[in-house]
Amino acid sequence: MHVTNVHKRTIKQPKNKVAALLKTLSTEHDKVWPKDNWPAMRFKNGLKLGAKGGHGIIRYSVEEYILGELIVFKFSKPIGFNGVHKFEIKAIDAKSTEVKHSIVMKTEGLATLKWIFVIRWLHDALIENAFDTIENNFSEAQKITRWSVWVRIWRYILTR
Repeated sequence: MHVTNVHKRTIKQPKNKVAALLKTLSTEHDKVWPKDNWPAMRFKNGLKLGAKGGHGIIRYSVEEYILGELIVFKFSKPIGFNGVHKFEIKAIDAKSTEVKHSIVMKTEGLATLKWIFVIRWLHDALIENAFDTIENNFSEAQKITRWSVWVRIWRYILTR
């Protein structure tokens, strides 16, 4: 099955400020990943080209890294996830930046069912929470995207 899954959010900050946050991804002082509610993104030797790591059961390596613009991760697990996911940031104007996360992959076998019924829902909630984390670095009013019932059910099942 071909999968294209895209999330975008406009952050009302100049690109250089959002890019500075993206540099913290997977570090001890990560200002992007919602690690309080989701498995942390980790890389054994830090986030750099060729690094291997992931979050939870999802494993990948850094295939492309353009500081302050783009990070492309190539899936290695689950088996049957053939493709990439990526973070991109681009200036909309001097005061606004678009943050974009995309998955472009083909699934095979059991991975297709895992994607359709479980991972897609959890992934969508995680990415929206990551965008909340980015936005909340610049705002006193903390944004928290609510999880769907389906996400809450899967989180309950998977944490038991």
